[in-house]
Amino acid sequence: MSEEILIDNEPKDRYTRSRWLFGDDFEKLQKAKILVFGVGGVGGICVDALARAGVGKITIVDKDVFDVTNQNRQIYSEMVGAVKVGEFSKRYACVRALQQLVTPEFIANFDFSSFNLVIDAIDDMAAKVAISHATHNKLIASMGGGKRIDATQVKVASVWKTTNDALARKYRYELRKSGFKGDFDVVFSTELPRCRELGSFMGVTAVFGLNLASLAVRKILA
Repeated sequence: MSEEILIDNEPKDRYTRSRWLFGDDFEKLQKAKILVFGVGGVGGICVDALARAGVGKITIVDKDVFDVTNQNRQIYSEMVGAVKVGEFSKRYACVRALQQLVTPEFIANFDFSSFNLVIDAIDDMAAKVAISHATHNKLIASMGGGKRIDATQVKVASVWKTTNDALARKYRYELRKSGFKGDFDVVFSTELPRCRELGSFMGVTAVFGLNLASLAVRKILA
């Protein structure tokens, strides 16, 4: 809800500072339609940033509910047992929630035509490859944000040009095997993993999500 107030005799609302920053381009954000797969430690922060910035319509897809182990990194995870996508739609009128497991079959039957951008923040490899084939001309994807602690090593590059990221390496292998020949930007880290288990730190996973949001906004404005 956008509640207007007066400060220094000038009307202000939740998007005032976005309007100050983006100027006439703010209308592009308001008209934008973005699809986000996955609202965990990376995707959830991305969705929150996009909604706060003023993106007009955000559709989010995730099957999961919040678990207590999500609380080290996932926004709104204090609501243990709650449907993840539902917590975002409760807070933001611009968010449409789909509680669905993202599979190649789901991707094959999904209509992407109305979206300006698609953001992939999931880990399932088969689904990631399917998303790439279906949407690479308007896709931004996250690589592996776990096992790392140095936020300064988070980068944006072509999917074909990442380093020190096992998920990205596997992703490229599967893309080539599937015959994929396109290109798109990904967020990744050059930092070497610190552990074997899937440990995680919000100081890095959130930076992944914020980079996705920043890249999305820049693409919409361009």
